[in-house]
Amino acid sequence: MAPPDARITTFSRDGLRFDVTDEGPLDGDVVVLLHGFPTDRTSWDRVAARLNEAGLRTLAPDQRGYSPGARPTDEDAYRLDELVADVLALVDTSGRERVHLVGHDWGGALAWLVAANHPSRVTTLTVLSTPHPAAMSRAWRTGIDQKRRSWYMAAFQVPWLPEHALAAGFHSLMARSGLPVEDRTRYAARLARADALTGPVNWYRAARHSGVGAHRVEVPTTYVWGSRDPFLGRTAAELTREHVGADYELVELDAGHWLPETRDAESAAAILHRVARAG
Repeated sequence: MAPPDARITTFSRDGLRFDVTDEGPLDGDVVVLLHGFPTDRTSWDRVAARLNEAGLRTLAPDQRGYSPGARPTDEDAYRLDELVADVLALVDTSGRERVHLVGHDWGGALAWLVAANHPSRVTTLTVLSTPHPAAMSRAWRTGIDQKRRSWYMAAFQVPWLPEHALAAGFHSLMARSGLPVEDRTRYAARLARADALTGPVNWYRAARHSGVGAHRVEVPTTYVWGSRDPFLGRTAAELTREHVGADYELVELDAGHWLPETRDAESAAAILHRVARAG
């Protein structure tokens, strides 16, 4: 645990070391920012600057498989219970009993699970793009639209090939998905290699046999969804409301998937509004 007046640049768990960007006033309420796939903690830079200006302290980690010191090779090391435990270890390191939790893409799915299973550690929840996992599952089972959007999740179950294909086509694939050139260039410098992508792709593979339930969330929650998201459709977005038992707000934006990078002002405003409502 870090002293209350010290910056957190790394935290450790089970022999793994995770890099962290810690910004904003040290005495401010802590907001933990969880990045998605295939990005890194810098995806939050624009959002974090706005939160810091409003008096909040932000902790943005490079997650398991992304931090150079936290890249286990075993697929089972990426089970959801391990990913949840990583987030709780960062909360412990912050010295705070509870934090405001924010996630995007896979970081959003993880944030839902942390809030659902450990509500005593989460003051508020804000999720960008990713619906509640149970809503996602329902949309997948009941209609063809989400299956069509999420075809790659099944493709990622194949050994070896997905990370090689993604590495080879990283720039073109990310461009087609709407990720701005500045951001995809930065992520590619770090991730556009098959060996660097194995850990991130293992999040998809290991999710099949993880032991963390997608329970109902009982903390105040805001869900921000882009109506032009090519990966996550309206059905799951609208079903998400049924899986939150606390104060809830859906913020629909005329936007695509990469909200931290392309809609930083609206994303930060949604987070700040949720934090303010917690009083």
